[in-house]
Amino acid sequence: MIAVTNPATEETIAELPEPGVAETDEAVARAKAAFPAWRAVAPADRARLLRRLAALVEEHGEELAGIESRNVGKPISGARAEVGMVADVFHFYAGAVDKHHGETIPVAGGVDLTFREPLGAVGLIVPWNFPLNIASWKLGPALACGNTVVLKPAELTPLSALRLGELVLEAGIPEGVVNVVAGKGSVVGQRLVEHPDVAKIGFTGSTEVGRRVMEGAAGTIKRVTLELGGKSANVVFADADLEGAAAAAPYAVFDNAGQDCCARSRIFVERSAYDRFLELLVEATKGVAVGDPRDEATEMGPLISAAHRETVSSFVDGEPLFRGESPEGPGFWFPCTLVEATNDDRIAREEVFGPVAAVIPFEDEADAVRLANDTPFGLSGSIWTRDGARALRLARALDSGVLSVNSNSSVRVATPFGGFKQSGFGRELGMQALDGYSEVKNVFVSTE
Repeated sequence: MIAVTNPATEETIAELPEPGVAETDEAVARAKAAFPAWRAVAPADRARLLRRLAALVEEHGEELAGIESRNVGKPISGARAEVGMVADVFHFYAGAVDKHHGETIPVAGGVDLTFREPLGAVGLIVPWNFPLNIASWKLGPALACGNTVVLKPAELTPLSALRLGELVLEAGIPEGVVNVVAGKGSVVGQRLVEHPDVAKIGFTGSTEVGRRVMEGAAGTIKRVTLELGGKSANVVFADADLEGAAAAAPYAVFDNAGQDCCARSRIFVERSAYDRFLELLVEATKGVAVGDPRDEATEMGPLISAAHRETVSSFVDGEPLFRGESPEGPGFWFPCTLVEATNDDRIAREEVFGPVAAVIPFEDEADAVRLANDTPFGLSGSIWTRDGARALRLARALDSGVLSVNSNSSVRVATPFGGFKQSGFGRELGMQALDGYSEVKNVFVSTE
């Protein structure tokens, strides 16, 4: 059995049967059998079903947010916002169904046509930090393109995906189109990666596991989309709105208790503004409300597990610049922590995946680019400056897939999301995600 725990109370909130290879193979077989009929559904009808699913997510929004909050330990206000995005994702891809198509190409001796064809049965492996949200990022484009799905939520946080699977059926999407298998990554995930009837893996998780996914997929030349780790830069120039940048910076790291691949956990500050910014940053960090996820005022909850708390703790040596308060008693709590560092320190090189930020000074624009790019990762990041030309120069120079200027926002439904370097490849969200769940077929028709 898989015991599911509330990280804020350490209580077991559910016990689930533990599926293995046989159950995974059964799910793949159901998805494969359902594929011909699902791909044949008219685009308008497929769009209608996705809109119905979006409406059901909205209708059950409070229930889904409560499940996510209890299972992940995230504040209820944040869980509600994430469920809202899930509905928006399904609405978006319902509208995209008939807008992702081929083209005609003028050639000698005939007409050339391209078609966007679905891949078949695809395996979607989602992480524990944003279980429902990231599931929708993969499900939306996969279903819109006409694929069938085996969805594997993380064994730590399976509950919202299982409930979503029930809503899929309630929406009228045929049985076998979406199959949820809530098991261990080392068993269910590995089998999906290696299974010859799985045409593609959409994976979000650590870079280390992403490498193993690529290795396993090589055996069947399986298509892969990888959204992996990050160590994103938050670059603050002296001419920026320092008060605004400092007020926003804590939430760019401590949202979801820092368990976010987009976390801007390397805060680079121009040296001439460094001391003033530190004062503002510490004051802003003191204001982050850490506590019971059920409380509407809570802004940060616990970490996902005791083991993960030990990992996060290992990054903080000596006396930090600032260490906040966190609840006593049950729960996997860790305080908001700021550490002065260099870009060579472990805390600036590795993904902490917890509420810990490294603050690092830089000398000038060239130094900022050098330091920000000196990492194996390249997922997201921010640039804070009032100089528009500088902002554009930095945006082009930084090796990151998603950047924001005078903002810390990384994710929007209609825009592509994904990384450079060891942060992965392929894109989620936006129209670009549809390219990853379809193949281009070329057909020449002779007119001679």
